[in-house]
Amino acid sequence: MSVALVTGATGFVGGHVAADLLASGWTVRALVRPQSMGSGFMPDGCAPVPGDMCDAAAVRAAAGGVDAVFHVAARYSLARARADEVYRTNTEGTANVLRAAAEAGAPVVHCSSVATIGLPADGSPGTEDTPLPGSQVIGAYKLSKVASERLALEAAARGQHVVVVNPTAPVGPGDHVPTPTGRIVTDFLAGRMPAYVDTGLNLVDVRDVAAGHRLALERGTSGRRYILGNQNMTLRQILHTLAALSGRRAPRVRIPHALAIAAAAVDEAVEGRLLGREPLAPLDGALMARKRMWVDGSRAVRELGLPQSPVRDALADAIAYARRRAAA
Repeated sequence: MSVALVTGATGFVGGHVAADLLASGWTVRALVRPQSMGSGFMPDGCAPVPGDMCDAAAVRAAAGGVDAVFHVAARYSLARARADEVYRTNTEGTANVLRAAAEAGAPVVHCSSVATIGLPADGSPGTEDTPLPGSQVIGAYKLSKVASERLALEAAARGQHVVVVNPTAPVGPGDHVPTPTGRIVTDFLAGRMPAYVDTGLNLVDVRDVAAGHRLALERGTSGRRYILGNQNMTLRQILHTLAALSGRRAPRVRIPHALAIAAAAVDEAVEGRLLGREPLAPLDGALMARKRMWVDGSRAVRELGLPQSPVRDALADAIAYARRRAAA
């Protein structure tokens, strides 16, 4: 039986990657930070190994004897007060995982992000081949994902087997943190979205993203990027879909980006810097929302066989999960 090391198995995407591998007959070894060992968010059947991805020795020990490495873990925060921590964690962690996999002789699937995909000036969807201008790299998280992906592609260029996947905005059950997309769902259900801005996302069922990681190992080309996405939707369309599924009313007021950015700047200053908490409306998030993050994921569908499950069903599952969590 093949053994896979999964980093980030207690997270939303990583947990689904681990579950998909287990269902496909793999033995899954999960690198888990010691403070998260008892979180209860890791799929049943995983063999947890305590260690932080920034601890090179721990990563090397966890990767020993495995047949594949799925690097899904990442520190996510758009708070500017945590910029140095986010950049260091994500880049150092990726470097450690790549070195450990090379020593183990194991192929790597590196989970990057749609944040590294360029968006054409004409508003058409970006692809894996669209250049990413520096003006679109906003904030430490994006910088860290660009740098981490570069490390992965450089390793592939040196001969290491590394396939890069770029998930868009995953939705579905199990988003316990929640992620930014999951927060759209929870905030909507809680009535915390009185207005919206003109922006857009590419949504994809998180279970399709998980399958995409496994398919990237099975069918992907080393050194190649694959967008794991599905449906491009405006935020207004997303909110109206949530309204139809939940029975709640969608916000009718659209606010200009300048007002959203000004409000986010205040929230960043008070919550992020003064109180040391994660801002409810990070400034970098408001700046990124000026462009619709629409992409074309047809390469992964064509070359990997990426499933394209209905996004509406994934949103329904996300609503059901959020309501169960709220009632618990």
